[in-house]
Amino acid sequence: MLTTVFIMAAYLLGSISFAVVTSKMFGLADPRTYGSGNPGATNVLRSGKKAAAALTLFGDAAKGWLAVWLAIQLSPSHVSYTMLAASVALAVFIGHLFPVFLKFKGGKGVATALGVLLALNVWVGLGALATWILIALVFRYSSLSALVAAISAPIYAYLLGLPNEWVLASGIMSVLLVWRHKSNIQNLLAGKESKIGSKKAG
Repeated sequence: MLTTVFIMAAYLLGSISFAVVTSKMFGLADPRTYGSGNPGATNVLRSGKKAAAALTLFGDAAKGWLAVWLAIQLSPSHVSYTMLAASVALAVFIGHLFPVFLKFKGGKGVATALGVLLALNVWVGLGALATWILIALVFRYSSLSALVAAISAPIYAYLLGLPNEWVLASGIMSVLLVWRHKSNIQNLLAGKESKIGSKKAG
């Protein structure tokens, strides 16, 4: 019963869209109405308000970190904390992708996945972040950076000897991230993908 409560709470936390909340705070247009239409930090950045994008990034990452950290810290003695943390990690991540508060149309999960990874193992999280930064600096495509970082995360988790449940959870998040970026993959292949910092059309 307690495990179910943890998972449901994590899903609801993940359903909070900081892109939408932050945009309202800054008096910006709903991020679902311009650019890629994705409620995430990269699209908020297209509004030209860097502070709003930074706050969105922090909020989406923080909710992923908080959900998993609480699961690890508050896991009952009769429950496997590794299994609970893995379940909560997927719940908060899926909540971001399919938020009940936004009619199940959420973001792509990059920042939330980063928060989750940092809570599971700081070195895996930092490795994924470093991978994202490196690819972004070289190619200037947020989507490509996310794809490479997503694929690298379960590899890092495995090489660092994380529990099997956590390796599997990071692998599932990786697959979902790639799937959520399918339109970006098509745009990358066609040479139509927007680069980091490009402003919204119109």
